[in-house]
This record gives sequence, structure tokens and C-alpha cells, in this order.
Amino acid sequence: MFATAIIVFREVLEAAILIGIIAAATRSISGRNRWLGAGILAGLAGSALVAASTDVIASMVNGIGQELFNASVLGIAVLMLAWHNIWMSSHGAALAAEAKNVGKAIRDGQQELSILLVVVGLAVLREGSETVLFLYGISTSQGAGASTLLLGGLAGALAGITVGYALYAGLLRIPMRWFFTATGVLVLLLAAGMASQAAHFLIQADLLPSLAAPIWDTSAMLPMNTIPGMLLHSLIGYDPRPAGMQLIFYVFTLVSIALGMKWASHQLQSTKRNR
Repeated sequence: MFATAIIVFREVLEAAILIGIIAAATRSISGRNRWLGAGILAGLAGSALVAASTDVIASMVNGIGQELFNASVLGIAVLMLAWHNIWMSSHGAALAAEAKNVGKAIRDGQQELSILLVVVGLAVLREGSETVLFLYGISTSQGAGASTLLLGGLAGALAGITVGYALYAGLLRIPMRWFFTATGVLVLLLAAGMASQAAHFLIQADLLPSLAAPIWDTSAMLPMNTIPGMLLHSLIGYDPRPAGMQLIFYVFTLVSIALGMKWASHQLQSTKRNR
């Protein structure tokens, strides 16, 4: 039961943190709750489909189907998060100030909302499918009964949702003048961490070289199976034993999105000056 609870807690926590940060970052956008809910439902439906197709996915591409699936989902999520941050760099200030042109703000908001469904759906899809696969492995290897899996899963899910909501509630207390900066940094780190995890899966599939592994080892000081380790992994992509290729993906994503945000902000300032 304990092993089940830990696995579910870790996976639910990752999804809950991402959903909480995105929900906080878009709190000024009308109608975002419907899209967040739709994304969660779509992700759960996709997870059920993946669970039903476990054998097919695992046997794809010479047995590396699961790694390719995870890397693909993470890659798409990184692109969506990058677009979200760049969009907010040019529109966040207007939303925070409740711009006079409400019609335009709503139209822009609806464009942003279409991204919410994709990002949230992919987060729930990835974590949900991984949870099912891990629980299946525990059931097979340890012979755990359905009641044990259910109780452990419920305990882990409740704990993960609680921690994720606590982060969301904390973000809402940040003064508005710092709010978009804080959430922008968090989304930026989330995207970089996801890119690093995608590189990890591609290395596991022997599709990318590791370029020295590990670069360092902090597993003794901060193991991944501790709550601080899980939180840092979910928030910034912490890996106690990262490969060189993971660091390259992390830094490249971080710099690319930051430059995109700076460009969007510069374009907004130029437009204001030319009015």
C-alpha cells in the first residue's frame, strides 16, 4: 500500500503543480475554469485509452514505445508552455490592469484558453498513463490486491492534490504587481524541466547520447523519493543524477523561452510607443 501511495502521490503531484500554476497564471481570463476542466477530463480519457493499449505501446518501435510516447507528450507540453509564457509577456499586463478594451481582451483570452486544454490534458495524460503502468507493475510483481491498490492510490492522490492546491493558493496571495513575473518564472522552469525529462526518455530509448552520465550525483543529499525531492522534480525538473544531454535541453529551453518572452515584451512596448 505504501509503495502504491508514493507512486500515485508523485504522479498526481506533478500534474497538480502544473495545473495549479497554469490556473493561477490565467486567473484573470474569463471562462478558463471550463477549459481547465475539459483538459483534465480529456487527459483522464486519454490515460484510460493508454492503459488499455499498454501492450501495444510497449511493443512499438522495438520495445521503446513507452519512452517515445512520454518524450512526445513532454515535447508538445514544452511547446505549449513556451507559447503560454510568450503570450502572457505581451498580454499579462493588460489583463492585470483590466484594459478598457474588454472585447479585445476577451478575444485574446479565448485564444489563450485553447492552449489551456492542450497543456492540462497532456499533463494529466502523461501522469495518468504512467500511474496506471506503475500500478500494473506493482500488481504483477508483488501480487498486490485490488483493495490495497485502491487504498494506496486514494491516499496518494489526496496528498498530491492537497500539496498542489496549497501551491495554487499561495500563488494567489502574491501581489498583482509581482504576480505575472512569479508565475512566468514558474512556467519557464516547468517547461525547462519537462524538456530535460524528455531528453531522459530519449536517452533511455538510445535515441540520444547521454554526453556523460551522471554530471553530478546529489542522490545522497536529496533523494528523489523524499517530498522535497519530488517537489523540486515537479517544479524545476530536479534530477539527482542528470546526463549532459539533459542539461543541454534544460538550458536551451530556458534560454529560448526567456528570449521569446523578452521579444514579446519589447514588441508590446514598441507598439505602445508608436500609438
